[in-house]
Amino acid sequence: MTRHILLINPNSSQATSAMMQAIAQRAAGDAMAVTVVTARRSPAMIVTEEALLAAAAEVVEIGTRHAADCAGIVVSAFGDPGLDELRRRVDIPVTGICEASMRAAARGGRSFGVATTTPLLADAIAARAAALGLAERLTGIRCTAEDPLALSGDKAALTLALGEMVEACIAADGAEAVIIGGGPLGEAAGALQVRYATPVISPIPCAIEALLEQISGRHAASTTLATAQG
Repeated sequence: MTRHILLINPNSSQATSAMMQAIAQRAAGDAMAVTVVTARRSPAMIVTEEALLAAAAEVVEIGTRHAADCAGIVVSAFGDPGLDELRRRVDIPVTGICEASMRAAARGGRSFGVATTTPLLADAIAARAAALGLAERLTGIRCTAEDPLALSGDKAALTLALGEMVEACIAADGAEAVIIGGGPLGEAAGALQVRYATPVISPIPCAIEALLEQISGRHAASTTLATAQG
């Protein structure tokens, strides 16, 4: 099989996987093909910290099983379940959509907020910012009031509700960039990016960009080493 980027969907929804793969492939362009593998043991949408933690083991299983055929792996759930362990297990670049988007949002010293639909994951999101050394950059996490699963089934309502959270991040919290916090929110993130002067960050393209940079850097280092040895 041609080496490719593997996107792991820790949620068990095949429809979400198809949507995320399409976003990832647009971001990758002609640089590399993106394939997707969907978790089977998780709920259709991870909305609690317990489910996020439980997803980690399957993410690691999927990643290690497919690593030999991949140039790199994206963990596509906001919270990056299993990311650190998977990195220890495989010898290819691995990134998560939360990590990549937070680093992108904080570029140039910017402060950033997170707009999302999962209030029960707010502590996990804040902990991820702290683990990345970005806690002081995080202005706040704004969560929609509606049931996350119900809201995800109505694209117009989802985009409207998240837009209100984006506005709160900017106007009330002073965020200089806002991340739409969730893999299943990828389409809404794309729709919201064009509506604000303040940068609205879509996590999946951020992860693809970061991964392609790592793959390119590794290839360049390998080529330099081979030339020196030759």
